[in-house]
Amino acid sequence: MRAFVGSWQFWALGAAVFAALTAIFGKVGVSGINTDLATFIRTVVILAIIALVVTAGGEWRPLDEVSPKAWLFLILSGLATGASWLCYFRALQIGDAGQVAPLDKLSVVMVAVFGAVFLGERLSALNWLGVVLIAGGAVLVAVR
Repeated sequence: MRAFVGSWQFWALGAAVFAALTAIFGKVGVSGINTDLATFIRTVVILAIIALVVTAGGEWRPLDEVSPKAWLFLILSGLATGASWLCYFRALQIGDAGQVAPLDKLSVVMVAVFGAVFLGERLSALNWLGVVLIAGGAVLVAVR
């Protein structure tokens, strides 16, 4: 069990569970509130939690120890995350969580394609079949 807790699979499954809860809690949370304000509140909560985690782990370091390349890509990642959250909460306010979340998970398909195109990652024929099935499944779950 200890090896599983230290594996990427454990943490990826945790991410999936919390992403599912994000959709459910977010759907209820954006009811009757501006989605941009909802995103701001969510971001403040996340900032506080991550600050506590970094503090508890003793991981604070001088920011000048972070390379310029890391800064650039972390800033770009943050911008993409913010845009994703703004879009996600707006979609949740308008649509059903059971329709929004599957389309949001098309990000899995996009990561596979972007990883292959931009990062040179190689997927087998079986992997690509999985990508196609995820895309098809996401669309089928979202259609009402």
